[in-house]
Amino acid sequence: MDSALVGILIAVGVVVLLLVIIGIYLWATYNSFVKLNVRVDEAWSDITVQLKRRGDLIPNIISSVKGYATHESGVFESVTKARAETLSASTPAEASAAEGHLQQSLKSIFAVAEAYPQLQASQNFLQLQSELVDTEDKIQGARRFYNGGVREFNTKTTVFPNTLFAKRLGFTGRDFFEVSEPSAIAEPPRVQF
Repeated sequence: MDSALVGILIAVGVVVLLLVIIGIYLWATYNSFVKLNVRVDEAWSDITVQLKRRGDLIPNIISSVKGYATHESGVFESVTKARAETLSASTPAEASAAEGHLQQSLKSIFAVAEAYPQLQASQNFLQLQSELVDTEDKIQGARRFYNGGVREFNTKTTVFPNTLFAKRLGFTGRDFFEVSEPSAIAEPPRVQF
């Protein structure tokens, strides 16, 4: 064999090997983007389930309090509006804004409840409050899981060399689920009896 032909074959072999390595890297990276994206979607779904669960509890809480404090219609309307806003939120940004509003309105309804000792002694109200606190804890856990997934996904899409082709593959950064007023969710709404 001619040494020039061997040189050409080696060069072609090296190019083919490099293309195979790059192809395997792109394939593995694309699959990891897909997996992380699905994990973030799953975590968001967990949040929406818990928000819906809490949304289902709120009318019962309103009914319990309304039985004792019918004159507090402004508080009930505020909670109902905030509940609707939370349930209709479809993105983390919308949910973040709605979350602050709902937490503030829930605090006001529990402040009203504190003025009624019979309500505070009601087993139904105590059970609803306990379920709400449990749900708030689950929302916080789901939020941490979601934000961890978003952090991992966003990091993966912005590190070199992934940043060179992540957007071309259709993967852009995801929004964190942050509350516009962190003090509103510093702790779950509760009533001290």
